[in-house]
Amino acid sequence: MTSNSTTSNPGRRRFFATAGTGLGAAVIASALPRFAFADDLPHLTLDDPTAKALNYTEDASKAPAPHQAGQNCANCNFFHGGSDAYGPCDLFMGKSVSAKGWCSGYAKKA
Repeated sequence: MTSNSTTSNPGRRRFFATAGTGLGAAVIASALPRFAFADDLPHLTLDDPTAKALNYTEDASKAPAPHQAGQNCANCNFFHGGSDAYGPCDLFMGKSVSAKGWCSGYAKKA
């Protein structure tokens, strides 16, 4: 019997196709953004250096100037939570802020 290098081996092809698909799926899954839930994030503390730099307060009614009436985290472009709880904020990565809070980084939602 002669060896023919052009003879196909369906088992081998199936193995490499499955392995390639699995590897591709793992790479894609690791590249997808990770979504954090506010319940999983620690609350931002007032002594946090970034909180201090941006004059963060958990009660917008007590916020210093340049705060204006009606401004709070719930209607800020950087806030990604509900209107009556804590939620993640783009300015304070890895922390959740109060929806009723305010900081000098405030930008009204469009």
